[in-house]
Amino acid sequence: MAGMLTQGRRVVPQIFRNFSGYSVICRGIKNTRQVHNVLGAGQKTDFPLAEYQKTKAWSRNFHVASVLYQEIKEVKCPGFSESISEGDVRWEKAVGDFVQEDEPLGEVETDKTGVPVLSPYTGVIVELLVEDGATVKAHQPLMKIDVSAKGDAPAKKAPASEKPPPAAEPPKEPAKPAEAAQSSSSGPIPTTPPPPPPVPKEPMSSYPTSSVKVTPFEGSTSQGGARTETRTKITRIRQKTAQRLKESQNTCAALTTFQECDMSNLMEWRKTYKDQFEKKHGVKLGMMSPFIKAAAFALKNQPAVNAVIDGNEIVYRDYVDISVAVAAPKGLVVPVIRNVETLSYAEVEKAILEYGEKAKKNMLAIEDMEGGTFSISNGGVFGSLFGTPIINQPQSAILGIHTIKKRPVVVNDQIVIRPIMILALTYDHRLIDGREAVTFLMDIKRAIEDPRVMLLDV
Repeated sequence: MAGMLTQGRRVVPQIFRNFSGYSVICRGIKNTRQVHNVLGAGQKTDFPLAEYQKTKAWSRNFHVASVLYQEIKEVKCPGFSESISEGDVRWEKAVGDFVQEDEPLGEVETDKTGVPVLSPYTGVIVELLVEDGATVKAHQPLMKIDVSAKGDAPAKKAPASEKPPPAAEPPKEPAKPAEAAQSSSSGPIPTTPPPPPPVPKEPMSSYPTSSVKVTPFEGSTSQGGARTETRTKITRIRQKTAQRLKESQNTCAALTTFQECDMSNLMEWRKTYKDQFEKKHGVKLGMMSPFIKAAAFALKNQPAVNAVIDGNEIVYRDYVDISVAVAAPKGLVVPVIRNVETLSYAEVEKAILEYGEKAKKNMLAIEDMEGGTFSISNGGVFGSLFGTPIINQPQSAILGIHTIKKRPVVVNDQIVIRPIMILALTYDHRLIDGREAVTFLMDIKRAIEDPRVMLLDV
């Protein structure tokens, strides 16, 4: 701009005319002659010089503003595991929202879990490249963020105590005569049903049904409840779970065997040592860790229950990875506790606690649920008395544990009241015979009723 001002008088007038009312003029002009020198020879001024001298424009300098710019960054979809190729995106933010770095923007629902989409930048969302609910692939661009708008954070909301005073209600108008007459004519709500229709004197065969008229009960429409329906899209996790459960029913020759388990000893030693256990290990002693350790003990004794069919071969595992069924907000998930045969009770309880917290926050990773040689489903937390769990393929068996009920049982020819739990084992009869299945369930029963059998390995 400064260079243009020094090039000649012909350039300056055009620059000045771009400003409304010629509000910017080189200072130092004292008379009309100098104005003509600035505007150029032969050009007329349609305004008096006195108007210039009244304004502050004579003492202003010419300023050049800095150039404003936007720095736009793309946010891409996170990567998936090899077994997953795509997912459905669910947005938690909208265009115009200010986000911080590592703040959740949404979630990509896959067949196994939800993968959170975190913001890699701080700024304002300017564009969503995919719609909510759309199917996306790994590393696909999802949105654009203006990282140059770091100062546009939303203002804090006023506290609830500073609510504006309620507006005064306008005075109610008196009821019109027509409305008053209508309300008075409706009368009180009837409390007795209408009289029944007259009984036909002729046989029903000669009395047409269409001639029978039913008198509706007055006021029935006003007292009836709302009959509405709501449709929601099934999540990918639930779709995959339903597909795998149905495949399990169609593939496996499933059979379920039951056994009663006396929980007296387990409840007694848990009550005795739970405070010392929590003080030393920093985690509570629950009911799941004894059953997980008992299942690992029984699986070592019956390796066929820990095996799997692979084509025309049977694969026997020397390790025990137990999948624990957990009810997450978006569906059933089965995180895997690996190498259970080498873990202590405290390590098992810490793993259960960690997976439970992740499931509540939908933070379970795909790696947490891959694999598994055996599953345990605890329906007892919801009060289930007993049931027949469905095998989690490609595994060959699943153990169902249920609620504890006091029942009369015979002990040493005496009827006593004991806390009893019903155990259920569903197994694939193509691989596991009845002898292995019943023996496996009896091993769990013995390990729960008397944990010393695991210590002595008998």
